[in-house]
Amino acid sequence: MADSFADRFEAVRDACGPLVLGADPHRQVLASWGLADDAGGLERFTDIVLAAAAGTVGLVKPQSAFYERHGWRGIRALSRLAAAARAQGLLVILDVKRGDVGSTNDAYAQAYLGGDAPVQADAITVHPYLGLAAMGEFTGRAHQSGACLLVVTRSANPEGRAVQAAVTPGGATVEQRLLADIGTLNARLAPGRVGPVGAVIGPRPLTPPLDLAAANGLLLAPGIGAQGATPADVAATFAACPERVMPSASRSLLAAGPAGLRDAAARLNHELRALL
Repeated sequence: MADSFADRFEAVRDACGPLVLGADPHRQVLASWGLADDAGGLERFTDIVLAAAAGTVGLVKPQSAFYERHGWRGIRALSRLAAAARAQGLLVILDVKRGDVGSTNDAYAQAYLGGDAPVQADAITVHPYLGLAAMGEFTGRAHQSGACLLVVTRSANPEGRAVQAAVTPGGATVEQRLLADIGTLNARLAPGRVGPVGAVIGPRPLTPPLDLAAANGLLLAPGIGAQGATPADVAATFAACPERVMPSASRSLLAAGPAGLRDAAARLNHELRALL
């Protein structure tokens, strides 16, 4: 079995800080950077992000949709970004939010997890709303390959509250039940250690409160900057387990442009490192 993602995150966090640099080539970002909204612009964007990330952060998080919209050339750029980032010691969290059942999940897992994956990532995001048990193919492949699943549990967008805060027949909310089930799964897969299944938790005031530490997994915290969350929000939300949080910023950093991206990421990473 490969070294766990949790162990690799601990190492890059100690060396580089916790910040995850979101590599999301929105049409508006490409235009503001003076790049064409085509495959050539995407490849240039990839080169700039990789150069800025090297020695500045320990993790990058491309959002797959912004590459997929360019067809096979976009997938090629995404694959190159993931491979080059991993080669320079960065961890790659691929934001794909997949989630289905059976052989479909197996196919998704083959696409992104493990040494034979064509777009190999260290971690991927998944949707759990066909049931956490349906994630078996993802979970097994992630565990064996030393990767991580990040289950969307409490997202940064307010529209998700109606589903995530809904009360289940047992009296717990959907998000509370998910965290409890993740904790049970991690206890079986990695007893006494941080497990291979984590959660996506928006860094907002937790109402109702959630026992984040009980999941015994890593926690991706998107939404810093453009979605309104601050480093102080991250510190307050994850006060019970600050060493497990992976705070992520995309648009707010990319807005600094090619010349300012490295410095903007370094400043935010320094601030987060001091708070967490």
